[in-house]
Amino acid sequence: MTALAHLTPPDPNLALILKVLPALVVILIVAAICGRLAQLVMQPRVLGEMVAGVLLGPTLFGWLFPGAQAALFPKEVRPVLYVLSTIGLTLYMFLVGAGLDHGGRTPGEVRKASALAVSGIVPSLLLGFGAGLLLYDLLSLPDVSPFQFALFVGGALSLTAFPMLARILYERGLENTQVGRLTLIAASIDDALAWCILAVLSAMHLGTGPAGALPTIGLTAVFAVVMLKVVAPLLRPMGANVARTGRLGATGMYVVVLVPLTAGWLTDWIGVYSVFGGFLAGLAMPRDPKFREALHGRMMEIVSTLLLPTFFTFSGLNTHLGGIAGGAMLLAFGLILLAGFAGKYFGCALAMRGMGFGRRESYAVGALMNARGLMILIFINIGLAQGMINQELFAMLVLVAILTTAGALPLYKLALPERLETRTKVAEVSELVRSNPS
Repeated sequence: MTALAHLTPPDPNLALILKVLPALVVILIVAAICGRLAQLVMQPRVLGEMVAGVLLGPTLFGWLFPGAQAALFPKEVRPVLYVLSTIGLTLYMFLVGAGLDHGGRTPGEVRKASALAVSGIVPSLLLGFGAGLLLYDLLSLPDVSPFQFALFVGGALSLTAFPMLARILYERGLENTQVGRLTLIAASIDDALAWCILAVLSAMHLGTGPAGALPTIGLTAVFAVVMLKVVAPLLRPMGANVARTGRLGATGMYVVVLVPLTAGWLTDWIGVYSVFGGFLAGLAMPRDPKFREALHGRMMEIVSTLLLPTFFTFSGLNTHLGGIAGGAMLLAFGLILLAGFAGKYFGCALAMRGMGFGRRESYAVGALMNARGLMILIFINIGLAQGMINQELFAMLVLVAILTTAGALPLYKLALPERLETRTKVAEVSELVRSNPS
């Protein structure tokens, strides 16, 4: 006992570090293994990292080895994981916002993308809202109104995993095809609208009724205007300098870290969570392609390798899949999954058909737009943290995120096999050469 007491660090900060670092080591090892396994079965790495977070939670690790999980993730470590997760999500949403490009390259492209976005968000929102109303008595917390609960479910199901979608298209060389550009613009519009819905819901929930939410909604609107109309022009010289030199220097790095963290702090103070501030900070960044390339090159790897797996694990620690056992809960989960899948998949596919695209291309886009990935996890973690949803609905929506993300690429390949995909790219290049002979 004396020897063990001698090994105990006298400094409480050092004692905390000695608990946090082993947790981070295990998180990164499990995330790396699961991410690699996901890639081996032709899935994006982020899906494996999402599954890793669930496996480290109470459903598997906590069930098989409760003592080991309690020792690895004691109560004093979880607030540290929460802080790291929040910083990671704020910076990640900042990078997502900075990477958005709403400009079209051909006449009518933005209009078509907007129609595709509407076809993706409206059916999912309506079906999710209806499912939420049906399941209100079963799944809602007592202090959440039926309207807020149903709108939260609809908003969560209306999201598309824009970053994962972009990665799939870039890996397959489709980002510059008409289908690729339409899908990326539409997904970015869907996500922006979903975050606006969440901002309004947060304001309504944290306020004292609709009237109490008005100051939060008003301050959020003012903040958005200031970011896009005041801060954005001030940042343009930095973008021009990066475009000229091709590198983001030390001063620029201070700026691109301070702006999203400050924006996140302000939106947290307003009451709409820091990721919304990070997203708006990203939208305020210079739109030059070279700047975005330099920004992502400097920041994305550390955010996606260290901070996002921490978020997935923190999310997994709150995921109790055992809570959705039983006939009523499984039927509720099936209804939510069906509403989310049908709204996006068929809504987007039918919209593409209406715009004159072929059946295979249309259903390929429907499959990609149906993936929800990390975006829905961020959305529902905010809802759980703010008391808008309970653990059971949270677990259901985590499963929806995993299943729709896992199904995106197989359904895409089923609709558009590689030989047809190659033919589409060749046809578009030929058309571009004919339209621009010079």
